[in-house]
Amino acid sequence: MKELFRNGVFVKLFAASFASQMGATIGNMAFAFYLLDRFSSQPAYASLAELMYALPTLFVFFIVGVLADRFDRQRIAEYSGWIRVLLTAVLLGTIAAGWIPLVFAVLFLRSAVSKFYGPAESAMLQGIMPEEQYAQASGLNQMVMGVFMLFGVGLGAAAYQTVGVYGAVAADGCGLILSALLVRACRIDRSVRLPAGESSWRELGLKAVWSDFRDGLKYVLGNRLLLALVSGFLLFGLLNGAFAVLPVFTMKYKLEPDAYERFASLFAVFLGVGFLIGSAAGALLAKKLKPHIVMIAGLLVTAGLVGAMAGTPNVWVYLTLVLVTGAVLAPLNIAIGGWLPQIAEPAMMGRVTAWIDPVLMLGQSVALGVISALYPRSLSLEWIYIAVAAVVLISFVYYAATLPRLARSASGAQRHGAPAEGAEMPAGGGS
Repeated sequence: MKELFRNGVFVKLFAASFASQMGATIGNMAFAFYLLDRFSSQPAYASLAELMYALPTLFVFFIVGVLADRFDRQRIAEYSGWIRVLLTAVLLGTIAAGWIPLVFAVLFLRSAVSKFYGPAESAMLQGIMPEEQYAQASGLNQMVMGVFMLFGVGLGAAAYQTVGVYGAVAADGCGLILSALLVRACRIDRSVRLPAGESSWRELGLKAVWSDFRDGLKYVLGNRLLLALVSGFLLFGLLNGAFAVLPVFTMKYKLEPDAYERFASLFAVFLGVGFLIGSAAGALLAKKLKPHIVMIAGLLVTAGLVGAMAGTPNVWVYLTLVLVTGAVLAPLNIAIGGWLPQIAEPAMMGRVTAWIDPVLMLGQSVALGVISALYPRSLSLEWIYIAVAAVVLISFVYYAATLPRLARSASGAQRHGAPAEGAEMPAGGGS
């Protein structure tokens, strides 16, 4: 881990991501509390807000990876921050005016712009550190996620109660400003920023975008192990979407209706502690166990834990299950996060990462859409938990049946310097 922090570029990119995520966590949670207070009889509004964060991926995923592999990755990451700063100012005005449909529209646009940051950042990170540090970086990201879970909801609630929704959204904007400045301060080799050399925006026609997008899709589809890992993000999206709103609904409408804000914050604390414990354990497991073993075992245990949440009538039992779930999910995320950069070619990393987000957000959008449409009229909270547990169990069966064989094939191919089973050599970018 010390080697990571001796890398000045990594430190700046890490700090930029931290600042952006911290501001977004505070702003988003405060806005959720604002919606639940102002529209307490319409819980679907909170689900719709989460949907506005997830849905834009499905509209921009075909181009974000193309841009990250064709143009200056550092500038893409920086400008993504500045544009979101401007949209945050617009968001403050729409909230003040009380134009809720327009508020949701601005949330949609802001989220769409944010999707350009991830592929560019991931591709730069892959280029600035050696392969043996990928799992360490993934573990560090999980620890940061644990910190956000531990303090994010509490900070959002505190911000909402002290400076209100306007102050919380303004804090989000300040985080974006700091993030953009840190990205600008990085000194990154030209070969990492521009893997395909200089490109002109005039070349970026529909034909060029489609050609590059098609190459990325063929690359993912042509590597069965890579396809299996990318497909798995559909599951993570379903989990993210469900647990973006289920804890608040569970506290407000089932376990602790008179103190739901406090216990929703405790949910984040317990999940965050679990992630911190799991991140520490995951770093050790990454050295001792193969990634697919960690993933398969983690999915089986997670299915049982989510199913158990459906039947518990006690808030403390529920929170204990949440803590254990966080401790199980963190090593699973570390395994897949450290494995993916080892499989993808650097020149294709932007387009591979660009496929992760739409698959992730498709699952998240489906989960939020189903919950918004069916809860509480047609589905109870208990049945939603059971459905999520069933999906995780199906994913366990799929991975248990496919990953061991694909991992052996990939390992054998690396030893002999040949493509893995079902893999194609990376295609060149079209123009």
